[in-house]
Amino acid sequence: MKVEQIAVFLENKSGRLAEVTAVLAAAGINIRALSLADTADFGILRLIVDRTEEAKETLRREGFTVGKTEVVAVEVADRPGGLAHILALMDEAGINVEYMYAFVQKSGEHAILIFRFDNIDAAIAGLTRGGVRILSGEEVHAI
Repeated sequence: MKVEQIAVFLENKSGRLAEVTAVLAAAGINIRALSLADTADFGILRLIVDRTEEAKETLRREGFTVGKTEVVAVEVADRPGGLAHILALMDEAGINVEYMYAFVQKSGEHAILIFRFDNIDAAIAGLTRGGVRILSGEEVHAI
């Protein structure tokens, strides 16, 4: 139950994010979730798209530096404590969260949390034992 994510390294200057989104739009690739983190000179754009391999190759052909990683997507109720429950399970299992981002599809229903863990297989086992719904890659890519 791992989800493929691409990471694009971007110079931290005006227009670079627009270039990535324009390249993906021209290829008909739909962005399902994203996160952008920056430093003084560079940023890391993390994307979950509907067609991972095609997005990766399309961006590489356009000169972008692109990597692919696996993350875990979990569904939680959209109410106070949803994230706290997941993080408590990971703390109990001794698993570190390297980064995360989240989105809500429809307020008041469910939130989708995207995690990168230091031990992804142990995290999946701990989440499963905790009764957490883990989304498949197909489910996330089709959102």
